[in-house]
Amino acid sequence: MDFGSFYDFPHLLDRMMGEVSQPYAAGGRQVAFPPLYIGESDGTVVVRALIPGARLEDVELTLTDKMLVLKGELKPVQGKYYRQERPTGPFQRVVRVNVPVSAEDVRATMKDGVLEVVLPKTSAVRPQAIRIESR
Repeated sequence: MDFGSFYDFPHLLDRMMGEVSQPYAAGGRQVAFPPLYIGESDGTVVVRALIPGARLEDVELTLTDKMLVLKGELKPVQGKYYRQERPTGPFQRVVRVNVPVSAEDVRATMKDGVLEVVLPKTSAVRPQAIRIESR
């Protein structure tokens, strides 16, 4: 008798319950909020988060050795409306930073609902050109 399909049952049940509890699920696909853009160059890691309507005092950033934590809360818009597609309430995103970062040089700015965090890499992990000498 094959019991292989029963081994996945707890995982499938957890996934189903997670999708039921998420009001932002779109077509069976969960939507992470806020959406992030993460990029990297030779000297920096850049994280951009789209948080329209957020105020600076409603957003908190924390940097540890290996992760950047973005948490906050979007207040619901007061009034009568027929449809609301933007999520409100508390949110949290965790970004794993897999390179050493110079914590004292981190910059965060927010403009037009876009939070940009620039994480400069330490000089030890930046690529360095090595000069080759002839003998």
